[in-house]
Amino acid sequence: MGSWRRHSREFKKQAVEKMKTSDNIHELAGELGVERKLLYSWRYQFEGRPEKNHANYCGDVAPDTVEARLRRENKELKEALGGKAAEAGFFAAALRRVNKDGQAIGANGDPASRPKSRRRSQRKAN
Repeated sequence: MGSWRRHSREFKKQAVEKMKTSDNIHELAGELGVERKLLYSWRYQFEGRPEKNHANYCGDVAPDTVEARLRRENKELKEALGGKAAEAGFFAAALRRVNKDGQAIGANGDPASRPKSRRRSQRKAN
């Protein structure tokens, strides 16, 4: 089992440059003493598309693409629309309740009679 070691940024950059001109990446990996997958990981990192949980060597943040901005805006608008739909549903239900209660009121403004609950009449009987 090989020992774990950290490579400097300069070493990684030189390896990626050699990788661009090399015909056989497997031989290059053997020559540098690293795994082939590691060379590809470094190349992705320097191109600005790092793998998950790896460093990004192209700068602070990758430039915001138009597609990413539009996706983010679309997501925000969908969330806002969902909130408004829930709000409209709440008010529609409240309006139905008010209309239903309004119909229960008699013509003279008195509340319509409602049957007493069974539970209350049972308590009195005991």
